[in-house]
Amino acid sequence: MGFDVDALRAAIDRHGAVARVVVAEVRGSSPREVGAAMLVWDSGQEGTIGGGALEMQAAQAARAGRVGLSRHALGPDLGQCCGGAVVLLTEVYDSVEGLEGDVIARPVGAVGEMPLAVRRLLVQARAQGVPVRPQLVEGWMVEPVHRPARQVWIWGAGHVGRALVGVLAPLPDVAITWVDTAPDRFPEAVPEGVTVLPAAKPAELVRHAPPAAEHLVLTYSHALDLELCDRLLRHDFAFAGLIGSATKWARFRTRLAALGHPPERIARITCPIGEPGLGKHPQAIAVGVAADLLRRREQGTEKKDMRA
Repeated sequence: MGFDVDALRAAIDRHGAVARVVVAEVRGSSPREVGAAMLVWDSGQEGTIGGGALEMQAAQAARAGRVGLSRHALGPDLGQCCGGAVVLLTEVYDSVEGLEGDVIARPVGAVGEMPLAVRRLLVQARAQGVPVRPQLVEGWMVEPVHRPARQVWIWGAGHVGRALVGVLAPLPDVAITWVDTAPDRFPEAVPEGVTVLPAAKPAELVRHAPPAAEHLVLTYSHALDLELCDRLLRHDFAFAGLIGSATKWARFRTRLAALGHPPERIARITCPIGEPGLGKHPQAIAVGVAADLLRRREQGTEKKDMRA
């Protein structure tokens, strides 16, 4: 969660001046957390602060030109079941000039001297690497700049690859690199934030993937799938999943072993991927694979919290 400058820039390029509505404070139960934001323009919007009456009212207010802080008691004011209260900050941008660095801090309303508490947060973030969470501090809104937390490489632009990109691309913390053998393998329209890499020899790109990347291998060729698995095992990765049956994986294990990979290393690759019970339709496979990725992320977060 953070200030997505790239999304704001793209919206301004398409629509002109854009209002950004961000959840600045939360008391009690609310549909979204502090830092959740949406962009609003005359004819549309993107992102969400939780939907329902709150979001509709906030979008209407933004289009009417009302900016600054607004307070909403979700139960009495809006008839929502959450029962809490939120403070929203609405700002209008016609450029992203000045939105630089890893943390964006700005006053709400009249410009005043930056409070000591805000200066401390910035020093901790910039000099000490301490993460900053979105928060309203003494009349200043402080937000980290959004950086995708997960690098997902999708190898293959066939039916399943396209379905996967469609499911994963809207997730705010996922940056997708999409690889296949030629430009015409990809659809004409590719979601924003997806990096398309056509390469006659896709396996040569494995060495450029970050060690913490997650990989989904689902090309049109078993030979290419095998080559990618071999290269990934010689590289490093956070996760590698291969589309296919148990029979395919048994054959791949034998071939990877013949290429010199020990059993414990081969076992780092997950195959099959997804939820077989959902069916074999590309969208069903994509939903299952995406669910596995998100579940594994949550489990990893829980383990970090337990160690902290």
